[in-house]
Amino acid sequence: MNSQTQRITWQGEAGAIEGLLDQPEGAARGVAVVAHPHPLFGGTMDNKVVQTLARAFVQCGWTVARFNFRGVGASEGVHDAGAAEARDFLSVVEQAAPTGALVIAGFSFGSFVASHAIQSLWERRAVDKIIFVGTATERLAVADVPESLHDKTLVVHGEQDDTVSLASVMDWARPQSLPVMVVPGGGHFFHGQLPLLKSLVVRHLMA
Repeated sequence: MNSQTQRITWQGEAGAIEGLLDQPEGAARGVAVVAHPHPLFGGTMDNKVVQTLARAFVQCGWTVARFNFRGVGASEGVHDAGAAEARDFLSVVEQAAPTGALVIAGFSFGSFVASHAIQSLWERRAVDKIIFVGTATERLAVADVPESLHDKTLVVHGEQDDTVSLASVMDWARPQSLPVMVVPGGGHFFHGQLPLLKSLVVRHLMA
């Protein structure tokens, strides 16, 4: 992504996890771990929305750890519909951010995976911010956000998302009383609106 981006290999239960570490200028505020969209539909850590999230984090002074799920690129293992991917997410957290401030983020299928990683993490580790974009609530059982983390959570969804309907996201959010920020006219991949998405993330991080 820039001269401050380093290729890295973490270790997961299935072997190597291929990743990128994006560094901000100066001392980092902490580490943001970002999960990419569905690997069976072309999702990788180089997805444009994932890159947009990474740029927002770097701009706000965070180191960013993004990685390919098992079976994608040089990451070993095979797709496991989310369960093993959540364990890989936790492995990356343990290796890239063993201590200090932590942000968890995901796009689409990545939000589903990140939601289950949070369920394993939040009682033993402080989570500073959560960002879900295009949350994959349509066909996947996205975990609830712990109530104590609601104020730290940003859920962004496109009004005209034809991959994950806004209605399904509202059905997931409503029982939790979890606010959803709707981007008017936005689609699943936020074509033409990535600068707006970045600004929303920056605003949340700096709040």
